[in-house]
Amino acid sequence: MRIAVLGGGPAGLYFSALTKQLNPAHEITVWERNAPDDTFGFGVVFSDETLGGIEHADTAIFAAMRDEFARWDDIDVHFRGTTFTSGGHGFAAMSRKRLLNILQERCRALGVDVLFRTEAPDVTGLAAEYDLVVACDGVNSPVRSRLADRFRPSVETRRCRYIWLGTDLVFDAFKFHILDTPAGVMQIHGYPYSSEASTFILELHEDVWQRAFAPVAEEALPPGRSDERSIELIRELCADVLGEHQVFANNSKWTKFGTVRCESWRHENVVLLGDAAHTAHFSIGSGTKLAMEDALALAACLHEQSTVDEALTAYEAERRPVVTSTQRAAQASLEWFENIGQYTDQDPHEFAFNIVTRSRRVTYDNLRLRDPEFVGELDEWFASRQSSGEVRPPMFQPFRLGELQLENRVVVSPMDMYSARDGVPTDFHLVHLGSKALGGAGLVMTEMVCVSETGRITPGCGGIYTAEQESAWRRVVDFVHDHSAAKIGIQLGHSGRKGSTRLMWEGIDEPLPDGNWAVSGPSPLPYKASSQIPRELTADDLGELKAQFAAAATSAARAGFDLLELHCAHGYLLSSFLSPLTNHRTDVYGGSLENRLRFPLEVFDAVRAAWPAERPLSVRISATDWHEGGIDADASVEIARAFAEHGVSAIDVSTGQVVSEEKPAYGRSYQTPYADRIRNEVGRKYGVAVIAVGAISSYDDVNSLILAGRADLCALGRTHLYDPQWTLHAAAEQNYRIPWPKPFAAGSRKPQGGRADGPKPRLDLIRSGEPKTAHARWRPDGSAS
Repeated sequence: MRIAVLGGGPAGLYFSALTKQLNPAHEITVWERNAPDDTFGFGVVFSDETLGGIEHADTAIFAAMRDEFARWDDIDVHFRGTTFTSGGHGFAAMSRKRLLNILQERCRALGVDVLFRTEAPDVTGLAAEYDLVVACDGVNSPVRSRLADRFRPSVETRRCRYIWLGTDLVFDAFKFHILDTPAGVMQIHGYPYSSEASTFILELHEDVWQRAFAPVAEEALPPGRSDERSIELIRELCADVLGEHQVFANNSKWTKFGTVRCESWRHENVVLLGDAAHTAHFSIGSGTKLAMEDALALAACLHEQSTVDEALTAYEAERRPVVTSTQRAAQASLEWFENIGQYTDQDPHEFAFNIVTRSRRVTYDNLRLRDPEFVGELDEWFASRQSSGEVRPPMFQPFRLGELQLENRVVVSPMDMYSARDGVPTDFHLVHLGSKALGGAGLVMTEMVCVSETGRITPGCGGIYTAEQESAWRRVVDFVHDHSAAKIGIQLGHSGRKGSTRLMWEGIDEPLPDGNWAVSGPSPLPYKASSQIPRELTADDLGELKAQFAAAATSAARAGFDLLELHCAHGYLLSSFLSPLTNHRTDVYGGSLENRLRFPLEVFDAVRAAWPAERPLSVRISATDWHEGGIDADASVEIARAFAEHGVSAIDVSTGQVVSEEKPAYGRSYQTPYADRIRNEVGRKYGVAVIAVGAISSYDDVNSLILAGRADLCALGRTHLYDPQWTLHAAAEQNYRIPWPKPFAAGSRKPQGGRADGPKPRLDLIRSGEPKTAHARWRPDGSAS
């Protein structure tokens, strides 16, 4: 084939070398507008897994790189006069300039034609002349811009500024230095890349930058020297870190990170590679790593497939899940640093664990494998702050919610079962909730229990507005109390505009085929096109609703529930008052957030007055509507603060389901950043517990969230449907003994099976915590299988 490569960075050169190596008959031309010895930046970072792929794909390139590596296993966190070291991370770095030299030499040896100081021809002409055009032309890719209607790119610019520098201080580990300056919090990301120098990145929120650097950045200086005064100021601010060492620049300038995403990476025979296709925040060290992995995968797909079209399809299918996962982790890391100010009140132990696990790829168990001493020290610190005083997995530390003592931090999340008869819970509810209580969770929550017949979502939803219903719930509560150590809570709610629909498995959110009841809401806005138009509630209606919630709370107290949760999430009645997307009222209950909060807070106060003072009261909120113009993270903090000021005991932080047009960003623990922010901005100040929920599926997730201070409790739903004894099994898996129900005691040890000398786990993959990449198909001799 004739292949045109646009861009002579690591992605373009590595792809060219690998492809030429696999088939010397390919004619490959690389266009690079810079000179061979021009390079920008300082060090580039590789994980052990990426290096394994490079070693297998081209031993000559790897051997040359290996001689240049600065390696480290440790991450040092310097915070408020303390230093915590987490080991076992396995990374290597080298000079970007030296990497380019190695790749240039390899391309030259293989016969790749590299045209330096040469602008590439227009991509449309190249696409007509060549069999394949590979665009590796960087984050500001002209090819991506030229064919924007085909690639459909987006660039999300974030709220921190950073400047990329070097220093002659050779760090002995990856360094996070958290600087508390008069202008605000700043952070240094530093790592060695040779025996003589280190990369030195200073990052800070835009607000802090405006206070600290805007005045000097605006000084009039000749072109190309606009950041000299900033660098002088950085030397002063970082004097305690640098000592007598210097920082130096290389085309260094203040910038904001932009996350590049493209709906498609290819158009006909043109394909994007590396930063042209995607970016991921530098705090997880992924730019060059992703680019070279892309190159490796594309070279392999071209070798394996019969046509260019098949190869490009296979390439994108293989790489997109890996890149999406990496971008999700990078986004979590990026947002953590944007919000670093909310963590600076944390204890240094908690802060150190928090920063190391910020991307959610590194977890409690993962760290325990890498560095058991580090995790052991954190476990001892956490235990010293708990009533048990005993070192145990964080999820099994007890928790006090007001006067309610919970045995552990696990909550069975409210889950609608649609199995009640005329609002009366049945034997199904007894078995469902009873089994979860026997399964070891500290707190078991009912589904949303409705405060009136017309407040139900479906005919199968439970209620607590009749004596028969109250009695049936008391039967469930008594079973939980008599047969387990679990506590049980009731979630009260009203369906609002999302009511009078079919059972979930008959058509979720679809109106009943007959027998519909009228629905109501703050405004006459249907949930979706097929939904009923709700009647706008009047002042009299609101008074009646408050009375219904208060009466339901009184009934729940008589039934013996330990905790009551008010459902103000998921687009049900109280939630629809909170969101500007669903509340278009012009009276005192609409308009500003303060007004939209008015009715939910009035209901809360009525419930609080009816609910026993010694029993805790929680509220579930949707912390984002996942829709432009709706509730967002900032608004959710204010909502949480308002409930805290009214005396709530806990905030249960969920998201979405408010409007049918939502676009959630699903992923592992995808809702927990909202809980994290509310806990650290509201919960800690007011003494309010925060419950995290949403795609938390493993005990490792729970331990990580609790120990990092992102939540006090974790609610799991589908996980408990899969395994009602999940908490008991989580204890057994961690070799921690908790009481089992006496009839179940014989099963308290995990059954043994299989051969003792069976296959061992791949520790290299466990340690990296990263998805497998394309290098699995390469043989040690560099050929593709």
